[in-house]
Formats: sequence, C-alpha cells, structure tokens
Amino acid sequence: MKTILLPTDFSDNSWNAIVYALNFYKDSECNFYLLHVNELNNDVTDDYLHSSSQNLVADNTIEQAKTQLKLVLKKILEKFSNNTKHQFYTLTDTNFFLESIRQHIEEKKVDVIVMGTKGASGLDKFIIGANTGDVITKVKCTTLVVPENAKFNRIDEVAFPTDFSLSSGLQLLQPLSEILDKNRASLRVLNIGRKPSTLNPQEQKNKELLEDYLYNNRYSLHFLTNKKAKDALQCFVKSRSIDMIAMVAKNLNYFQQILFHNKVEEISYHTDIPFLVLHES
Repeated sequence: MKTILLPTDFSDNSWNAIVYALNFYKDSECNFYLLHVNELNNDVTDDYLHSSSQNLVADNTIEQAKTQLKLVLKKILEKFSNNTKHQFYTLTDTNFFLESIRQHIEEKKVDVIVMGTKGASGLDKFIIGANTGDVITKVKCTTLVVPENAKFNRIDEVAFPTDFSLSSGLQLLQPLSEILDKNRASLRVLNIGRKPSTLNPQEQKNKELLEDYLYNNRYSLHFLTNKKAKDALQCFVKSRSIDMIAMVAKNLNYFQQILFHNKVEEISYHTDIPFLVLHES
C-alpha cells in the first residue's frame, strides 16, 4: 500500500493536483493524507508564540482549516466514491512549511508527495511556486508536481532528461520504473547539448548501466545538441506526445535550467505536463 501526501492550500491548483493524484493512483491501494499547514515565518518570536491573543487567533485558524479540509474530503468522496482502494486522512499543522512536510514524511512513511503549482505570476514569473520549489529541492522524497492545467490521461510516454551523471545509483529510479511498468509506458531518455561521441568514460559507463537497468522497458535515447536545456525540452515535448517529465533532483545542471528560470513566455511544458522529481533516500 502506498502512502501519498497531498499538501493543500485550498486553491484551485491544489485541488487539481488532488484530482490528478486520485486518477493517477486509481488502481493502487493508497493511504492519502490531506495536509494543510498554517505557515510560520522567520519573524515569529517566542513572545508571539506564547501570546494568549495570538494563540486564540491560531486556534481559530486551525479550526477554519479543519472545516475546509472536511469540505475537501466531502468533495473527494462525492467525486471518487466508488474507489474502495483509497483511504483518506486529514492533517492540520502550524509550523514552518518544510518542517511540517519533513515531519509528516517521516511519521507517516510517505512514498510520494503530490503538489500542485500555479507557477508564473506577478513580476518574477518563475515557473515553479516557492513552496513547491522548496519541497522538490530540499525534501528527500519523490514528488509529483502537477501544473495548474494538467489533466490526467493515460501515461504513454515519459521524458527523462539526464546528463548521465547518475552519481546516486540507479535505485532512485525505482518510482519511475513502477510507473513505466504499471502503465506499459515508454521512456524517452534525453541528453541535451552533447553528442554521443563526447561522453567521457564515466558518462559512457553510466549510460550503459542505465540501458541495462531499462532492459525490460520500452525506451529510446535522444541526443539534442546546440540548444539550452529548457529550449531542447520544449522542442522535444512539442514533437512528441509526452505525458510526464521525470528528473533526478541532484542533476542540478538540467534541474536549474528546466525548472528554475523566469523565461516563462518561451515555454509551455510547465503549464500542463506533470514533473516527477526523484530523490535519493
């Protein structure tokens, strides 16, 4: 049985992530934890925390969150009432956001976090929201990031950008392997900015190890040269029917270029294709 953490701020995009998760795992036995965090920030002081008036406000906020979580759960049960494989639990917390996420991952033995992201907004226009960005870079747990316009369809093709630096070993690809096996999907391994002949001996060895690991899966290797990572991925996604993009979090070379830049007008994959972010345990 899988344990899935669903952080929610009660926004439309967090609801969209919940719907995606329930469809994505519809054939799997799962415990889903709906979590709302009343966030603290670094300006909070001990006096603030122990003020009786502030505690009263915090209590009221928690009660409001519990009420909203009940409404979300009611909505889920109305729309997905026939799935007996799914169990749901609600959690409220007053804490720093990342600390709350880490705590519940450890306590509940969470397998996957599923988070929605609205992405580009305001003047900064970064494609990943702040909380989602923090989770996928600072929390060691497989995370499925669901953009605001992503709708669940059958997973047929998964893109996997990599520079063949797989220093953490191939065991961290297990969640990806499960998705490929379950959906009988094809993996498109994408190396950007290089030619096969320019791989150094270690990269060549890692490429061969990856091919051995994928032996029983349908996969293909693709090398795109003379392009930046985000542009290459955009072209690749447009040229194929990619249903998901999987990335290794420690692959910082691609990670920063693809997910952490503000050239949102140049790309569209961030609005409708989910990202599976893989971490070493």
